Amino acid sequence: MLKTIFLLFLTAFFISSPVLSLGLPLGKFKNFKPRNIGPSGMSGRITSIDVQQSDKSIIYVGTASGGLWKSGNAGVTWTPIFDKESNQSIGVVKIQQTNPDVIWVGTGEGNPRNSCSSGDGIYKSIDGGRNWIKLGLPKSRSIHRIEINRLDPDIVTVGVTGDPWSDSKDRGIFQTRDGGNSWAQVLYVNERTGCADLVTDPINPNKMIASMWEHRRWPWTFYSGGAGSGLYVTYDGGLRWEKMSKGLPKGELGRIGIAIAHSSPNVVYALVEAKQNAFFRSNDGGHSWTKQSEKGFGGRPFYYADIYVDPSNENRIYSLYGLASVSQDGGKNWEIFLEYLGGSVHPDHHAFWQDVDNPDYIIEGNDGGLNFSYDRGKTWRFANNIPVAQFYHINIDNEIPYNVYGGMQDNGSWIGPSRVRRHGGIRNSYWEELSFGDGFDVVPDAHNSRYGYSMYQRGNLIRYDRVSGNQTFIKPVHPDGKELRFHWNAAIAQDYFHKQTIYYGSQFVHKSTNRGDD
Repeated sequence: MLKTIFLLFLTAFFISSPVLSLGLPLGKFKNFKPRNIGPSGMSGRITSIDVQQSDKSIIYVGTASGGLWKSGNAGVTWTPIFDKESNQSIGVVKIQQTNPDVIWVGTGEGNPRNSCSSGDGIYKSIDGGRNWIKLGLPKSRSIHRIEINRLDPDIVTVGVTGDPWSDSKDRGIFQTRDGGNSWAQVLYVNERTGCADLVTDPINPNKMIASMWEHRRWPWTFYSGGAGSGLYVTYDGGLRWEKMSKGLPKGELGRIGIAIAHSSPNVVYALVEAKQNAFFRSNDGGHSWTKQSEKGFGGRPFYYADIYVDPSNENRIYSLYGLASVSQDGGKNWEIFLEYLGGSVHPDHHAFWQDVDNPDYIIEGNDGGLNFSYDRGKTWRFANNIPVAQFYHINIDNEIPYNVYGGMQDNGSWIGPSRVRRHGGIRNSYWEELSFGDGFDVVPDAHNSRYGYSMYQRGNLIRYDRVSGNQTFIKPVHPDGKELRFHWNAAIAQDYFHKQTIYYGSQFVHKSTNRGDD
């Protein structure tokens, strides 16, 4: 991943540089190797976690755009094992526990927000991640779940969420019965409905419950929900599916998260997006449902719908969202389990693993990286050596040595040195945060790098002063009061010859000749 970023940076530099016209032999750079200059105070979005049951020191972690990582020592050190493959966005990683050398990976994030990375199919390794084979589903774009039949591991069922930006028949539930050599679409609803969740009964591997979700994105809006959404169950390993709706809300549903209790498999939970979002419980394996609560378990179910049941207690459920909540009474009441303010764990939670044999041991993934708890969430250890921070843009200034700027997904905008003349090299403390939010472009003033501009989501723009720490909000407004539509990652440019002139993009181009004051 780091090598890819470095090569992209070199490519952009030379395309825009006059050195090409001088005939500079680019082959001279083929032996250049990237070096990590930081920052290490945060990581990046973690999308999936699986642990080898026979040796729990072996952990696999999937990331939104940084590939797949493996630890063989319980998370002390990590190795990237997917860098040579054609796609670096991991939606799900799953170990075949009966033969843990077999690893399955579905590419493409399963939480399709307005900035998500797409995949190109499903991969399999038979040697613990040393080598990979792409096995199909090339148009899936987003795979959120993989279930391996423990009685016949050649039977693998895959939940394809699909491409959020277009209608496609390449979504739904797919299955192989020959270890990935061929695939059949075993559940299809319509061109806008994909699989949002898929779980297997811990006693009966032929029983699976699937959540189907109708959704679609356009550049200007997003629609979650429709006639295609609903819950389905199979009792024959995925060959036939029937819809379950008794007790669920009437009308159009959206995304639904599902969890089965390991200690009592007849207890099933569902977090349902509807006209009134609600949390439901079934005591008969999913045939009928009872509403437990309408609040406390989180919001934005189109983006956060993953729920998990404590393997030792069917009444304890965890719900992941911007924060994370836990219920001790089967979903009736909720309390915050992980909060950001004053805490040590980054917000926006997407991945969760809890040890079946020791439920005090939890691994949790979020927009800021991976965290371990050995006391069921009272304290946490951050894995600060998984360098997968998602830089939207990088930039440099004219200082000697130059500084590197960049904005990261949900981790703010930062400046750090390209090199230092100090013993020990670049330290994390040498990086300085310029502004928070989802960081995008950072534009240092070409004439005085004390000043510059940084942006975050929805077109918000700041002019900063690195010395005083002052920040001035300069987001444009329309002179006639019209609503401005800014891209999630808006466009900015600086006029190099007129020091105070900048340009900014909504559905219009905005120009300021006084550094954004008007």
